[in-house]
Amino acid sequence: MKRSAVLTSLLLSTTVLVGTGPAGPAAASAAAATCRTAWGSLPGSGPSSRDTVITDVRTGTHACFDRLVVDLAGRGDGYWVRYVDQVRADGSGHVVPLRGGARLEVVVVEPVTSTDAFFLPNGELADVRGYPTFRHVAWAGSFEGQTTLGLGVRSRLPFRVSLLDGPGGGSRVVVDVAHRW
Repeated sequence: MKRSAVLTSLLLSTTVLVGTGPAGPAAASAAAATCRTAWGSLPGSGPSSRDTVITDVRTGTHACFDRLVVDLAGRGDGYWVRYVDQVRADGSGHVVPLRGGARLEVVVVEPVTSTDAFFLPNGELADVRGYPTFRHVAWAGSFEGQTTLGLGVRSRLPFRVSLLDGPGGGSRVVVDVAHRW
C-alpha cells in the first residue's frame, strides 16, 4: 500500500473515532476495519481514598466500543470491574437479573448521592436498545461506601477501565467494552 493511502486511512480512522471527521456508513466501515483492541477480559482495579460521591451514570456507543461512564463530584480513584457469573446486590446479596450473554460487575468505591435522577421511567439506568455490545445497565446498590452496577453485554468481550478528570473538578470512571475481539 502506498504511504499516502496508509496516511489517509489512519487520518480517516482517527477523525471518525474523535468524532470530528466524516460521518455515515462509509466512515463507520473504515473505522470498524481499524478497530484493534488488545484490552483483554481480566479484572481491572484501582485503589480508593473514598473522598467523593457518584453524581450520574450514563452510556454511549462509539465506532469500536460501547461506553459506560460513572460521574463523580470530586477526584475518584477506587474501582474494580470484572466478569462474573451473577451480579449480586450490595447489602442483600440478591441476584441482579441482567439481559445479555455475559455480565460485568462494575464497583466504584465511592458512595452515591440521591439516585432518583439516575433512573429512567422504566426503572433502568440507561436505554441501551440498539447498542452493538451493551444489553442492560442495572443498579445493584450502594452500601458501606461502595456502589455496584451490573452491565449486561452481548458476550464476554474485551474491556478497559479508565479514570478521567473532569468535567470541572470532578472525575469519571469509564468502562469501554469492545464490539468484538
